[in-house]
Amino acid sequence: MLTTMTGGCQCGRIRYAVRLDNHEAYLCHCRMCQKATGGVAAAFVQVARDAVAWEREPDWYASSAIARRPFCSACGTPLGFAFLDGAGKMDITVGSFDDPSIFRPVSHAGAESLHEAWLDTRALPRHRSDQTPSVADRWKAAGLEVPE
Repeated sequence: MLTTMTGGCQCGRIRYAVRLDNHEAYLCHCRMCQKATGGVAAAFVQVARDAVAWEREPDWYASSAIARRPFCSACGTPLGFAFLDGAGKMDITVGSFDDPSIFRPVSHAGAESLHEAWLDTRALPRHRSDQTPSVADRWKAAGLEVPE
């Protein structure tokens, strides 16, 4: 089942379309991904390099001696990961897709740096942004609705 999905950065400067043959994703917990995203893990979809069509070429950061990462230099959104040698597939960040809800995690990578406490958070209280006064009141003061 071939699907084309779109995505891009937060400010909209960088946009892409990707041809996908599945809806599998994975979490990378390595320290480089933690540092690159500022999170406890990076959520990625692995795709063929030629399956990605950038409407505008992203900026690239050489994050190590073996890899580089596409991002938007205007808003800072991390968009993926690719090996420098050009071999194999590349990764696109799950959160940068317009509708990431279709993806399902199927594995963990970089497990040597995995933080167990962040894996199962089902029991934690959940707060909606539109019901959090410190967030909702500021959006309202700006004359806008809280984005989803």
